[in-house]
Amino acid sequence: MGLKDKSLKNRQKRLFNSFKYAFNGFKSAFKTEQNLEIHILISIVVVIMGFIFKISLIEWCICLSLFALVIGAELMNTALEHTIDLLEPHYNESAKIVKDTSASFVLVFAILSVIIGSIIFIPKIIEVWRLL
Repeated sequence: MGLKDKSLKNRQKRLFNSFKYAFNGFKSAFKTEQNLEIHILISIVVVIMGFIFKISLIEWCICLSLFALVIGAELMNTALEHTIDLLEPHYNESAKIVKDTSASFVLVFAILSVIIGSIIFIPKIIEVWRLL
């Protein structure tokens, strides 16, 4: 086995491990963060509604992007909160502000998602309602 083959194997192993660590982080956050569970549940409901109401390709792209933004923000919030807890295990007003501000970052994306989801789905719901 040549040096080039070992290098390729090492890169492949590092790539595999990076995905493994990312999935482990997601699993850990999912087990401990109630809000992440809620975001994922809402995402599943929106996907089901997307199929029922036959949303357009652009609407799918928007919804999927919003899922990624909200869930990604929640994961970053979780990482930041755990980091703050490691650095400052006792109550500290500055640490509280950092954690609260990080949580508000997620809230902004969640509110934006609700508004955009309403813009996409409410007209479709009203149209079905009128047909009944």
